[in-house]
Parts: sequence; C-alpha cells; structure tokens
Amino acid sequence: MDANAGSFVAVRRLAGSERAAGAAAFHHSSSAEVVTGSTAWIGKGLSCVCAQRRDSDARLSFDLTPVQEECLQRLQNRLEVQYDSSNRDHQEALKALWHASFPGNELHGLISEQWKEMGWQGKDPSTDFRGGGFISLENLVYFAKNYPKSFQELLWKQNGDRAMWEYPFAVAGVNITFMLIQMLDLQSVKPRSFIGAVFLKLLSESDQAFDILYCITFKLMDQLWLDMHATYMDFNTVMKSTRRQLERELLLEDIQRIEDMPSYKLLAR
Repeated sequence: MDANAGSFVAVRRLAGSERAAGAAAFHHSSSAEVVTGSTAWIGKGLSCVCAQRRDSDARLSFDLTPVQEECLQRLQNRLEVQYDSSNRDHQEALKALWHASFPGNELHGLISEQWKEMGWQGKDPSTDFRGGGFISLENLVYFAKNYPKSFQELLWKQNGDRAMWEYPFAVAGVNITFMLIQMLDLQSVKPRSFIGAVFLKLLSESDQAFDILYCITFKLMDQLWLDMHATYMDFNTVMKSTRRQLERELLLEDIQRIEDMPSYKLLAR
C-alpha cells in the first residue's frame, strides 16, 4: 500500500431493493456505487495503525525452537512474494478469488471494470497488491473458500445497520494483511514482542494460523465497524481498535490454538 498513492475508494450503500436488483442483473448494474477521492486514506491508515512499536519492544528478543524457526521461515517466504501479473499461478489465484466471490458470474478479464464491484480501487486489482504482496491475495482466497458464509456477508455488507459510505471490501482486506504483518513483526529474524512470540507458538501448531487469523481479523474489524457506527472516515480508528482487541485475545492464558481466540466464534462457514 503506497501512502503516496493519492486516491481512495469509498463504497456507497444502496437500499435493499436496489441491492437485490443489482445482484439479479450483475452484468448490467452494480449493487454498490464506487467513488474515488483525493486522499490516500487507506495508505495513511497503514502508517497510522501499523508502524507502531513500543520502545520496550526493541529491547525484547525471544529464542525460537527449531520447529518455530521452520514455520516462521515458511511464512516469511510467502511474505517475500510480490504479486506478478505475468505469473500464471498468480493469474489463476486472482481468477479463483473472483469465482469464489461471485460464483456463476463470468469474469470478462483480469483487467475489468467488474473488479470495482468487489471494492478494488480500479479495474486492475494488481495495483492494490503493492503493500500486501501475493499473500494478501492468498488471504482473500483462503477466506472465501474456508469461511464462505462470513466472506459473503462482508463482501455484500449484509449484516447490521450500515453507513451510507462503507469501506471498500477488497482494499480493506489488503490493509488487514499488512497490519497483521506489522503487528506480529513477521519480517524480523525472531519476534521482538510478546505478541509475536505468542503467535509463533500458534503457528507451530498450524501452518494455517496466519490465514485463519486474517479471517478472524476481517470479521472482527467489521463487527467493531458496526459497533462504532463507523463510516469510511473512521477506518483508521476501527483498525486501531481491531489491533488492540487482537492483542488482548492473543495474550489470554488459555489460547493454545488460533481457533481458541474468542473472536474466532464470529466466523461462519
């Protein structure tokens, strides 16, 4: 996510009857109106929410077991992969995201106005993967395939009393990937915070811990969004609250697996 990108996307909610009509005629009309603006609010959200480290964290260091080192290395290998629009595997992953998001609806191309329906900033989703890398696409695909009910609820903003101007689903997802990478300090050789150390223990229990945590985070963020009656200008504030709640849950004594986090119960398959 480039903080100097200079644009944002907000999504205006339509009435239920309009949304139903849009879903019934997907290729002819949209269930959301996408509007661009002049401030990179999501990019600024990243610098505001993610680039925070307590002075004490810099002095902390945690030794890893060989298993934890191996798990961290595998995850870091994923983090290093940038989205490549010429890579066939990456192209297929993007197609998989479309088909999981809009089953039965034909995708006209990897560069298409259709992508705005999902909350990308433009017709080419690859331009939004700069901050999160390929793993941010993998996270979205994982969410769509493993928790389809929750994924669809968030994609279509089906639950709760929604604001007129909502956060764009897909770009918010990339922000969540980036936030988690920063919060867990995953690009360090070994964790420099208690949160990072706790997560590596959970990662050693399941290679899917990061992907599941992503799903938890997305659903939690949306729940807090509703609780706070937020609109798109409140995105940074909601992300900060989401991060604080995640940190509290990860530090609970009875968390042995990522699925033990209280917010995991928000997810539905």
